[in-house]
Amino acid sequence: MKQNLYERLIQYIVENQERFYRIAYSYTGHQEDALDVVQTAVCKALESYGAIKNEDAVRTWFYRILIHECLTVLKKRKKLVLLEDYTEQGEAYMENGYEQEADIWDELNRLEPDVQGIIRLRFFEELPLKDIACITGMNLSTVKTKLYRGLKLLKENIQEADLWAN
Repeated sequence: MKQNLYERLIQYIVENQERFYRIAYSYTGHQEDALDVVQTAVCKALESYGAIKNEDAVRTWFYRILIHECLTVLKKRKKLVLLEDYTEQGEAYMENGYEQEADIWDELNRLEPDVQGIIRLRFFEELPLKDIACITGMNLSTVKTKLYRGLKLLKENIQEADLWAN
């Protein structure tokens, strides 16, 4: 049974590696960081696949690991910036077919990290709210509230930015 689960996990990872990279890139904004995040998440998943209690929950279980790794990288980056007073940002890598609107992207990054994550999972990964609740460990109603509040803030901030631009 464990061997079957391990093979199923490997198959899931191989089939969805582009999605994992896309979500990691949406968090980190850097190609190298996104690749590192995906690699670390895959390694952790393969090392601890025995912790999966429900074989049908592989997707939400792996996304939880992936998002945790994304947040870890962002926390480390924030500490490095504060400690080294490093202000230079590398040029963002843009993947073909994954272009972003700068204003929306900037405003999304200004939201609280948990709200950003919910919006990314809902709209970039097209996950159902129930799965997002499992991944984030939040109550379904909390996910809905944060999603709608975040979208409202996003809309208001973009409209405000448009007013300043005109």
